[in-house]
Amino acid sequence: MQIQVNAKQLLRGGVVVCAVCLITIPLSAQWKNVPPSNIPRTADGKPNLSAPAPRLPDGKPDLSGVWNPPGGYIRNLAANLKPDEVQFQPWAKTVYDERAAGLRWKEDPDANCLPQGVPKVLFAPAPWRIVQAPGQIFFVHEAFNLWWQAFLDGREFVPSEDVTPTWHGYSTGKWEGDTLVIDSRGFNGKVWLDQLGKPSTDALHVTTRFRRKDLGNMDIQITIDDPKAYTKPWTVTVPVKLMPNAELMEFICLENEKDTRGTK
Repeated sequence: MQIQVNAKQLLRGGVVVCAVCLITIPLSAQWKNVPPSNIPRTADGKPNLSAPAPRLPDGKPDLSGVWNPPGGYIRNLAANLKPDEVQFQPWAKTVYDERAAGLRWKEDPDANCLPQGVPKVLFAPAPWRIVQAPGQIFFVHEAFNLWWQAFLDGREFVPSEDVTPTWHGYSTGKWEGDTLVIDSRGFNGKVWLDQLGKPSTDALHVTTRFRRKDLGNMDIQITIDDPKAYTKPWTVTVPVKLMPNAELMEFICLENEKDTRGTK
C-alpha cells in the first residue's frame, strides 16, 4: 500500500504551474499493523475499481473514501464547456479578462494561502476524503488542510441578510435516488471559481451532485448560479477517481513559500 503526496501549487504571473510531485511513501513508514481494507479485489489481488458501488445500511450509496480530481479543472472550471456557455455580467468579464491575462494574479486567494472555496477546492491538485455520518457529510481536503460539511438533517437556510458570509458557504444535502445533491450558499464574494479568475459574489449559489458509478469512479456535476456575476447558470460535470490505497498528508501552505514574497 502506498500514499500519494501532492506538492503545493506554484503561482507565477497568473499562469498556474502545478508542481504535483508523485512521491510514494509506503504506509509502513507511517504505521504498523495496518489492517487490510475490505474492498473487492481482482484475481491478482488488486482493488476491483469496477465493482459495484458500496452501500450504507439504509441502502444509500456509500461515498466515503479518498478521491482524486483530474488535472485541468483547478485552472479552468469550464474546461469542458464551449466559451459561450459561460456568460459574464459586463463587470465580471472585465475582471476575469484581467485575471486570466495574469494582471491580478497576486490577488488569487491561493497565492495568499487563503481558502480556495467551493467548488474550487474539489479540483485542487490534491486528494480529499468524504466522511459520511448520520445527518452530516464531511469533506476533508489535503489542499491547505481545509474541510467543509453539509447537513442532511432537514435544516433550512436563514434569509441571506442574516448569514455570516464564509469562503465555503453553508451547505445542506439530500438524496435524489442514488445522487447526493448538496446546496451551498452564504459565500463571502471573495472566491475565485478557478485559477483563471472566474469571479463570484455574495449571491453565489452552488449545487453539487455526487453520483458514484461504481467502486472506483464518481461523477461530480456542479451548477454555478450567481446572477450578480453571470447572466445565466452554467453547469460542468467532472469525473473523480477513488484512491483505495492512499491517505491524506499534511499540507501547510506557508511552509517555505517564497513566490509571492519575492525571496529566493
